[in-house]
Amino acid sequence: MSKIIEINKLIKNYQVGTETIRALRSVSLSINKNEYVAIMGPSGSGKSTLMNIIGCLDTPTGGDYVLNSTNVSQLDDDHLAEIRNKEIGFVFQTFNLLPRYTALENVSLPLIYAGTNKEERLAKAGEVLTSVGLEDRITHKPNELSGGQRQRVAVARAMVNSPSIILADEPTGNLDSKTSMDILSLFDEIHRRGNTIIIVTHEEDIAKHAHRIIRLIDGMIESDEVNPNPTKFN
Repeated sequence: MSKIIEINKLIKNYQVGTETIRALRSVSLSINKNEYVAIMGPSGSGKSTLMNIIGCLDTPTGGDYVLNSTNVSQLDDDHLAEIRNKEIGFVFQTFNLLPRYTALENVSLPLIYAGTNKEERLAKAGEVLTSVGLEDRITHKPNELSGGQRQRVAVARAMVNSPSIILADEPTGNLDSKTSMDILSLFDEIHRRGNTIIIVTHEEDIAKHAHRIIRLIDGMIESDEVNPNPTKFN
């Protein structure tokens, strides 16, 4: 299988006053196209730092990060923004939807940055909203939607640019258990369609839906194992 992510000896240090915080300590890993991976770890393990670098929201202090054959380790902010919009679909715990925009307008936002014309972007946004079961909610604003529906809008927005990876940060953190299962079922479906999914979580039951689980501790990979029995939906 072709590798979509290659990370080699990644280091990330932060300076806090006179103290150097070593958030990532020579982390190496690769992720193949169409993998479903969970990155786990307690608070302070480095998982959020790793997610920010994978998502091109931050750059490493040392080491290399190759995303879809492009070494993004040392790119400037403008180039990182371009890569982000093209290659990565984000799903956040807090949904990050614009309150005055409809579901359709929220989903079409990445296409504005990509320079897609209005007719085409609204058509594509409607298509993706239909694919996540929200065809009857496209004119609703976030305050008119349930938490699960809002997260589905966020998932649709992540998918609208046909990115290389879907990167989800605690995507069920603000949802009740039934709605969480609905969202994870949606991720399963998206994975079956051929997408690469990376979920960052501290919850074991969420991670067990992934086909591979990477555990971090103290800025290093503690384990990286295939999940032989990922949780499935009937």
